[in-house]
Amino acid sequence: MTADTQRRRDRQVACAWCGREIEDSTLGRRRKYCRQSCRQRAYEQRTLTAGTNIPDDAVILRPDEVRDLADRLFELRCAAEDLRTAVAEDADSATLAGLADVVVDLAVAAERVR
Repeated sequence: MTADTQRRRDRQVACAWCGREIEDSTLGRRRKYCRQSCRQRAYEQRTLTAGTNIPDDAVILRPDEVRDLADRLFELRCAAEDLRTAVAEDADSATLAGLADVVVDLAVAAERVR
């Protein structure tokens, strides 16, 4: 296995539609979508926006998706504030590590747009 192949295998790839992690194989083209349904949704969006001023890479969200994203971002901000407070209060390293894990988990969830 070459170094380039190893780097490619180690790199995390996210679905272009939903943001889920994709298991990348070392052979062939890199996958852009995690599932056929994601590929279909992306195709539908591209055809619906063809001939409009909406860019191809625009993210169009339903109102409930916007509310869900806003809720996830609010949770992330609250967790970051909790971590900042714990640091200011000289919390022990186990507490800080636990809060940092929560922040990371919430950030990963917030990255998921759809």
